[in-house]
Amino acid sequence: MAHLFDVDTAMEAAAASTYQGLMSRRWWIFAGPNGGYVAAMILRGLGLEVGDPARTPRSLTVHFTERPSEGRVTLHAVVERAGRKMTTVSGRLVQGERTVAVAVAAFSADRHGYELADAVMPDVPAPEDCPVREHPPGAAPPMMERLDMRWALGPPPFAGSRAAAADAGAWIRAAEPRRADAAFLTLLSDAVTPAIFSVAGPADGVVAVPTVDLTVHFRNHVPDTAAPDDFYLASFTSRTAAGGFVEEDGQIWTRDGLLLAQSRQLAVLV
Repeated sequence: MAHLFDVDTAMEAAAASTYQGLMSRRWWIFAGPNGGYVAAMILRGLGLEVGDPARTPRSLTVHFTERPSEGRVTLHAVVERAGRKMTTVSGRLVQGERTVAVAVAAFSADRHGYELADAVMPDVPAPEDCPVREHPPGAAPPMMERLDMRWALGPPPFAGSRAAAADAGAWIRAAEPRRADAAFLTLLSDAVTPAIFSVAGPADGVVAVPTVDLTVHFRNHVPDTAAPDDFYLASFTSRTAAGGFVEEDGQIWTRDGLLLAQSRQLAVLV
């Protein structure tokens, strides 16, 4: 049977350069769908428009213009340029007359060139040594039921620890085993409790941080040896909250320290 993530992010051709899917409440976070889930669905549709398995996702940027509702969505895609090795494609995700997201992505075959690997994975306990995040019955967003998340970095959410940096991180895998790919890494880039919650306390009044835009850079392929039940470390940092907005930088790692993806988003402080 197909994995729920694949079912809920599936896109099918409806017309020329037009793809449709069903937005599922299984990936809701309280008032609406998780931004990483929406971006993963868009990425799948854009990949269909590129139509070349050798050209894999390298960069995805999504601007979220309005909260999607449960149900059918339509992606209108445009190949902006198809070069010898890289294709740039844009897309507009709509529900009825509403534009809910606008995206642009780059897909490319591997290239040979200079390599640099100085990024260092945070020093955190192994996932087996980290506590499983537990929620009172009915208190967890539906998406949390789809993931096995184990807190590994930073103070607990809403600890109000002003002496600490706004860092947050967790080991994550699908609750039902599924090997990671670019779409799943896109989900993970927005899956952990926002880093700003690690320093914000109840008196600060921050209750949500809806994403304005999310960019994901896919840096290395998921190794062929990766098991379906492997954990991935998703770590995030916020350094500036000003004018009602906060930025968040993220990294996603394999257990043995291979950097798979980097992300950056701007979010509204609600």
